[in-house]
Amino acid sequence: MEGDEGMVCVTGDGGRDISFLTNLPGASERLRVLTADLSDPENFSPAIKGWLGVFHVATPVDLEDREPEPVVTRRSIDGALGILRACLNSKTVKRVVYTSSASAIQLNNSSDDTLDEDSWSNLESIREVTRFGAYAISKTMTEKAVLEFGERHGLEVVTVAPTFVHGPFICPKFARSVQIALALVLGNENKYSTLLKISLVHVDDVVRAHIFLFDHPDTEGRSLKEVKGPIWASFSSRKLLDAGFEYKYGIEDNEAIQCCKEKECHKMPGFSSKKLLDISFKFKHELEDRFERAIRSCKENGYI
Repeated sequence: MEGDEGMVCVTGDGGRDISFLTNLPGASERLRVLTADLSDPENFSPAIKGWLGVFHVATPVDLEDREPEPVVTRRSIDGALGILRACLNSKTVKRVVYTSSASAIQLNNSSDDTLDEDSWSNLESIREVTRFGAYAISKTMTEKAVLEFGERHGLEVVTVAPTFVHGPFICPKFARSVQIALALVLGNENKYSTLLKISLVHVDDVVRAHIFLFDHPDTEGRSLKEVKGPIWASFSSRKLLDAGFEYKYGIEDNEAIQCCKEKECHKMPGFSSKKLLDISFKFKHELEDRFERAIRSCKENGYI
């Protein structure tokens, strides 16, 4: 990233359809797309050389836990550190913004109602939650590794930990976080209990926060980007129905909440974005907007 001159986007699959990126307004003038592989981080050097900033927003994701956790974690750490070394070698990169995850914060059997950037998930607690275990461990260990690398080598590294990213999407693949957040819309009853323990952040606020943290001179270490959950505390199915969006199954507020509570669900803490808010970042999107725009994208892509 360098001023208004444009951006280089690095993807991991040269054969994938990326027209959703290249068709963006102004992309033909301001966007270059290169292919690289996290298993060979040195091939990121051509994309990094000459730029002032790098946003590391991708990580190997195996939500089915088909690969052994050590393999997933080692690939994630080696890939991230390889990119940081390329940033150091470039002699031009001033700051790296690394995208972590709330899963690197909340899985530690904490009794606190609200967690902040001082909280870290521990491996024992993650392994108690078998679903997405390899992903959560890899995100936790990789974030620690990139922060340590930055401190050791004098490279400015800022990490951000979003919760479930919600809102509109332009990619052809149906984002897993949006699928879960729209469980009631889609009729995915096995996801209902998750709605009582997730916090949501709008995708546009995630992007804005990344840019804000790159530009802001007084940021360091970790920042959180989320809205305290559960979502039903301030949002309900009735509000969506009133907004003109039909559920696959007509569920009233109390019925939805009761259905969620009947599912197996353990209490999860909320999150504090105080560190981010204290340096004047402002969230722009209310909860209703996250749902309405996500549903609109689903309709446009034929998912509902």
